[in-house]
Amino acid sequence: MAEPRAEQWTVSVDHGSCIGSGMCTSTAAGRFVLGADGRAGVVPSPIDPDPSVLNAAESCPAEAITVTAVDTGTVLAGPE
Repeated sequence: MAEPRAEQWTVSVDHGSCIGSGMCTSTAAGRFVLGADGRAGVVPSPIDPDPSVLNAAESCPAEAITVTAVDTGTVLAGPE
């Protein structure tokens, strides 16, 4: 696996908090999937910056999505 570039992000979903609303899959299509259990999962990260992923994290009704900058560890969206 290649080393992540400094401008990349990691994306995670807290499966215990996820309520399966599907907001993330409609806001950032291709970046999130709903699993068989109805909860969200993430397409593997790190990813290149994508504003739709920030929008998905900010619109998540359960605040279950966290987006973090790889280079600094700064939380860009989601619970801190």
